[in-house]
Amino acid sequence: MCSSDLRMAVGARIALVRHGETEWSRDGRHTGTTDIPLTDHGREQARAAAPLVAALGVERVRCSPLQRARDTLALLDLPLEPVIDPDLVEWDYGAYEGITTREIRETVPDWTVWFGGCPNGETPEQVAARVDRVIAAARAADGTTLVVAHGHVLRVLTARWLGLPPQDGRLFRLDTATVSLLGWERETPVILSWNVGDRKSTRLNSS
Repeated sequence: MCSSDLRMAVGARIALVRHGETEWSRDGRHTGTTDIPLTDHGREQARAAAPLVAALGVERVRCSPLQRARDTLALLDLPLEPVIDPDLVEWDYGAYEGITTREIRETVPDWTVWFGGCPNGETPEQVAARVDRVIAAARAADGTTLVVAHGHVLRVLTARWLGLPPQDGRLFRLDTATVSLLGWERETPVILSWNVGDRKSTRLNSS
């Protein structure tokens, strides 16, 4: 990155919102491209996140095309037209779609999505290639870009923002309907805040 590009980049931030609860996220089932709606609780979570997002002064919005993300964005009630970005679709889990880590480990002990692979699905590197394009678009302009998407894809995005390999997304637990902010300390990309939400409306889980 040349010096002029760096000056532009450090004026850019990305706010992250994971979609609200769905039946599958509640139950720890891997939910990639399956297009399922928010639960009533998930809609409550999204409404609770709206004041947190409003306080960030968002200037642009990019959103996954999947229903649970689009419905979460609608409940944030922002006066901005979003870019619906297919690069923000959740990780394609292939043969592991709709099942839990515990079920996978019955046949593949110690499996994780970060290192274990998803038969007929995406690799971490393929997900990283998608989110790198999202990051490049956000860094091309000053101000805050809101990204509304999914747990694993946003964790990979965070790792890539920090210059880390996609597997390091495993270090960043992200609960449903929480708000996080990526930015800079001088010329170093950093996490400014992480996993902020109304804990009364957020069910903590290990999925």
